[in-house]
Amino acid sequence: MKIFKKCSCGKSPWFNRDEFLQDENIDLIGYQANFCHLELGYFLFNHLTCESTIAIPAGLFKGLHDGPVFKQSLYGTEFCQGFCEDIKALDPCESKCECAYVREVMQVIRNWPKQEYQTAKIAHG
Repeated sequence: MKIFKKCSCGKSPWFNRDEFLQDENIDLIGYQANFCHLELGYFLFNHLTCESTIAIPAGLFKGLHDGPVFKQSLYGTEFCQGFCEDIKALDPCESKCECAYVREVMQVIRNWPKQEYQTAKIAHG
């Protein structure tokens, strides 16, 4: 069976994105931006079980966004709130910037319903 992500300690495989996001031991801690290709930036998660940090390309979460994706980057302009420069900033962005959709995806991830991981794992066998 294909694995979506495995923690660095090697003890916890997640078989799909939803299972990963449902795990109560996963906590979104930031976003490392790639301003040239937003999908190549990384969402950063703490795995509370083994205390490791897991980096996953932002593009794997793009499907969680159903709003507009603006074409122009406002990064570095007077309209930029600077959230993408701060790796730990989790706030949404009010600007009509191409980066704003990433900030919206972060809100979806932060509000994802959690459950005990063992419950999720039972579904796979």
